[in-house]
Amino acid sequence: MERLDRRLGFFSALPLAMLLAVAFLAPLLVIAVFSVMPQRVFSLFNAPDFSAYRVFFQQGYYGPLAWSLGMALVSTIVLFLISWPLAYGMAKVFGRFTLVLTVAVVMSLFVSENIRLFGWVLTLMKGGLVEGHFRALTGVGFESPLYNVPIIVFGLVYVYFPFMLFPLAQGIAMVPDDARQAAADLGASRWRVLWEIELPLAAPGIVVGCLLSFVLATGALAESKLLGGQSVIVIADEIETAFTYGQNWPLGSALSMVLILIIGALAIVAVTRIDLDTIMGRRR
Repeated sequence: MERLDRRLGFFSALPLAMLLAVAFLAPLLVIAVFSVMPQRVFSLFNAPDFSAYRVFFQQGYYGPLAWSLGMALVSTIVLFLISWPLAYGMAKVFGRFTLVLTVAVVMSLFVSENIRLFGWVLTLMKGGLVEGHFRALTGVGFESPLYNVPIIVFGLVYVYFPFMLFPLAQGIAMVPDDARQAAADLGASRWRVLWEIELPLAAPGIVVGCLLSFVLATGALAESKLLGGQSVIVIADEIETAFTYGQNWPLGSALSMVLILIIGALAIVAVTRIDLDTIMGRRR
C-alpha cells in the first residue's frame, strides 16, 4: 500500500516537476551554455570558452557585485528589524485588523515598482514635493537626499517590505502561546522569551523572509538607477549593459552565473544551518 501511494505521488507530481524544469532549470541551462561561448559566436559546436569569467576579475566586476550583496544585506537586516514588530502584531495582537493591514500592504504591489519609485523621486528631488513646499513656507531649502547609497537602501526596504512582512507573520503565528506563557511563568524575561522561544520557533518564517528579501534585493536594478542616479553601479546594471548596449551575451551570462552561484550558495548555507523539520515538529 505504501509503495502504491509513493507511485501515485510520483506520477501526480511529475507534470508539475516537468513544468518547473522547463520554466526554471531550462533558462539557467541556457545562461550557463551562453556563458562559455566565444564572444559574438552563437554556436553549440565550439569548444567551451571561459574568457568571459576571466573578464569578471580582470575588469573589476567584483566591485558592483560587492555593492549589490552589501546593500542587499543591509536592507534585509533593516527589513527584519522594522517588520518584526508589525508582523508580531498581525499574528498575535491585531486580530481582525490584520486583514486591513494585509490588504493595505498588498495593494502597493498592484502598482508598478518603477512608478512607485518615480513617485519618491518627485517627492524627494530638489524643488520636489517636500523641498519645494518647505522652501515655500520657510524660505529655506535643503539638499535632496537622492542619489546616494542610503536612499538606494531605503528604496530596497520600501519595495521588498511585503516579502519580509508576510513570511515573518506566518512564522510568528507558528509560535504556541503556551510556550511563551510557560517561559514567562518560569521567570524568563521578555528578552529571554524572545531569544529562546519566539525567534527559534519562528525560524521558518525568518529564513523564508530573509532569503526572499536578500535574493530580490541583490538582483534589484530600478532602485540604483532611479533613486541612486547610478551613483553606485550594481551587478544587475552591468548584466543589463552586457546584454543590451555591449551585445556581449557570453559576458552577461557569465556575470549572471556568478551571481546565481553566489546567491545559491548563500541560500543553501542559510537553509542547512536551520533544521526546519525539527522546528516544525516533523522529526523528533
